[in-house]
Amino acid sequence: MADEFRFIVKSVVGEDNFIDTIPNKSNNYCCGGGGGALQAGFPDERKKYGKIKFDQIIETGATYVITPCHNCHAQIEDMCKVYGGSYHTLHLWTLICLSMGILGENERTYLGPDLENYGLE
Repeated sequence: MADEFRFIVKSVVGEDNFIDTIPNKSNNYCCGGGGGALQAGFPDERKKYGKIKFDQIIETGATYVITPCHNCHAQIEDMCKVYGGSYHTLHLWTLICLSMGILGENERTYLGPDLENYGLE
């Protein structure tokens, strides 16, 4: 599944704009938000564990982090705020819709200034 996800992202953003994490695929780090962790009532532990993923993201230097699910999106966005990151967190569907020119004006919450008006002419 990791290769299929990367194929979609590279197709949308272009091979040159894709930055992978290290380690990746089946050796990648979990963001710490899944499995009920976001709602489990242990936010300090979740944030501490999420620091591993945050550091991994920062190492890439990426401006955007593309997430496959809501839990990952919420956790990775929260880690950006908690630890002072500057990346934008996007749902995969947001990126796909943006690339197809069908992302509505009200669906651009997570886009940075470089993309917030893209395709709205």
